[in-house]
Amino acid sequence: MRFFAYRFYLRQRFGHPVQRVSVDAGLSCPNATGTSAGCVFCDNRSFSPSRRLRTEGLIEPGIAQQLDAGIARLQRRYPGCAHFVAYFQPSTNTFGPICRLREVYEQAVNHANVVAVAIGTRPDCVGDDALDLLTEIAARTHLSVEFGMQTMHDRTLEWMHRGHGHAATVDAIERSRGRGFEIGTHVIVGLPGESGEDNLATARELARLNVHAVKLHNLYAVEGTPLAEWTRTGRVELIDRATYVRRVVDMLEVLPPHTVIQRLGGDAPREFLVGPAWCLDKTAVRQAIDAEFDRRGTWQGRGFSRAEAVG
Repeated sequence: MRFFAYRFYLRQRFGHPVQRVSVDAGLSCPNATGTSAGCVFCDNRSFSPSRRLRTEGLIEPGIAQQLDAGIARLQRRYPGCAHFVAYFQPSTNTFGPICRLREVYEQAVNHANVVAVAIGTRPDCVGDDALDLLTEIAARTHLSVEFGMQTMHDRTLEWMHRGHGHAATVDAIERSRGRGFEIGTHVIVGLPGESGEDNLATARELARLNVHAVKLHNLYAVEGTPLAEWTRTGRVELIDRATYVRRVVDMLEVLPPHTVIQRLGGDAPREFLVGPAWCLDKTAVRQAIDAEFDRRGTWQGRGFSRAEAVG
């Protein structure tokens, strides 16, 4: 194995296979309320099965009921699996009253089949009260908090209407250290105007910040977003697979070997996806990344400089 894959980390950490179950707490996002239309690429239904099912009225609002249903589906696919991560995936899962956050987190922590909780959020939505609550949860179960960093380059964050700069990510990570939970980040490869060197700069920043886990995925366009229109009109050209694969391997080479790689690509259901079509074949993308590692004779962390890391 040329990189530290998430499934191996989970088996190493828990001693048995563990699967993720997406749950939807029904929370919103500060960047998609009021006068803001949100990030140019975002439609939660396209990347979160729990948000699609909730929107269509096919799941109950309660977290415990969602976990029961999601676990049943996964056990049909992975017979014998009895241990799960409750993944608060869609929207901003620290954006809400602390009493509401406590209520939904507690339902996950108390579920008999849940051995860990993962919470996706924005770096500008973790006040001290939210961090205190996360610290409490981390004292009771294995917890990871995933920040939507996307890129370290402020010009690109502005392009995507992200609503915060990179300084917010650095601040959130620094204030999260020492609180007993793992720190993860989401990063997009192939953003307009970003070169391979820009992607490497983001990877080196992740190495410097010494986060526990990273998700890498390609920029893709889904229906109903500004990015979909820009893709169709040619204003934005989405990254091709060969370029994406090279950049991913470049980035993994400079990440620390102990950084868990939770994802190496992204896609959306066919009914949502505008492009690129190649991202639908996740097996082929993974095989291409493995082949690029083999071609180079390289591995995750080969170019990592420990002296630059903090935390």
